[in-house]
Amino acid sequence: MKVRIKFVEPVLGTLSGNKDAATDFILSKNPAKVPAQDEIEALPEDEALEKSSTIFPREDGRPFIWDYQLKGFFKDSCLALIMSGKMTQEELKKIGLTKYLYKRTIDMMLFVRPRKMFLTIPEGGKIEFCERPLRGQTMRGERISLARSEMLPAGTTFEAEIMLLDKKLEDFLKPWLDYGALRGLLQWRNSGMGSFVYEVL
Repeated sequence: MKVRIKFVEPVLGTLSGNKDAATDFILSKNPAKVPAQDEIEALPEDEALEKSSTIFPREDGRPFIWDYQLKGFFKDSCLALIMSGKMTQEELKKIGLTKYLYKRTIDMMLFVRPRKMFLTIPEGGKIEFCERPLRGQTMRGERISLARSEMLPAGTTFEAEIMLLDKKLEDFLKPWLDYGALRGLLQWRNSGMGSFVYEVL
């Protein structure tokens, strides 16, 4: 299935603007500790981006999101469906979507292409920054810090092809995508950022 996703709210970048910090993070998620060179090369060389900023990766100046970020959205959507109770545990078990198996099933049976999904900014739109406070509970009480992220405007689009190796999952794909209008994609989703609608192409 090929889809066009259109953000109805602004969407925020997720990658650290500090190249060293981003490289360390990418290595920490790679069991072989070998750098994913294409991910590191996609970090923009911009001294103006502060250490605390999160950004979009770029190729030739064009922002994009990685395939695994959309795949992660499907896992989030699947968990919400499991927790909704709309299907019994027996029904979910038959298709490998219980709360213990769903990540493995999606990893093995669902694939997103292309690897880099370029973001098309609407005419007149531009990359801006969104700053907001982050509150966290620690052993010493509540702490507040400032987060700063690149932000693309509502109306930004991208296209993706979603391939399923198990046809039994086809009935779930549209409900998972429908969840995007509620949950959103990428950063600060709880505020409504990254909410989207989609069109099957």
